[in-house]
Amino acid sequence: MNTMEPGAPAARFPGWLRVMLIGRKPKRTLIRALILAVFCFVFFKFFVFRYIVLPVRIEGYSMFPTYSDWGINFVNRLAYRHTQPQRGDIVGIRMAGPSIMLMKRIVGMPGETIAFEHGKLVVNGEEMPEPYLKHHSPAPFIGAVKLGPGEYYVIGDNRMNSEYGKIERKRIMGKILL
Repeated sequence: MNTMEPGAPAARFPGWLRVMLIGRKPKRTLIRALILAVFCFVFFKFFVFRYIVLPVRIEGYSMFPTYSDWGINFVNRLAYRHTQPQRGDIVGIRMAGPSIMLMKRIVGMPGETIAFEHGKLVVNGEEMPEPYLKHHSPAPFIGAVKLGPGEYYVIGDNRMNSEYGKIERKRIMGKILL
């Protein structure tokens, strides 16, 4: 005997809504969702995070205040596939193996002469503005350094607490995303 009165609302989802959300066969939908989740995990872990985007943990204060200590960021390995690094770019620099990198800002391009005089960046004898610095951190005095072909000069934004120097193009892993 039916205990529901005629016209009483049904307690279940309407049939079309159930079909839209979980399909006609919930077990098959669950299996598909699990396969998709495993595929996404494997794809991102072994392809995207190895060959396209490298996650990096920031340690130290050389890029402070632009980036703070113990932050997480990503290096876009495809950023310089068709273009060259530019002055002002923040890049990931491979030092010893793929897992040890420095994060620095490019201030000198190949063929230029770089110096820091009175806390200011001087390129080829001309003082350069640095609008990307949020807070001016004067650099230590660094005498003129001539960059060869394929060499870039890098330094952190916290100029008094940063390693600096020229690096070869092949050490630049990519551009920092965020």
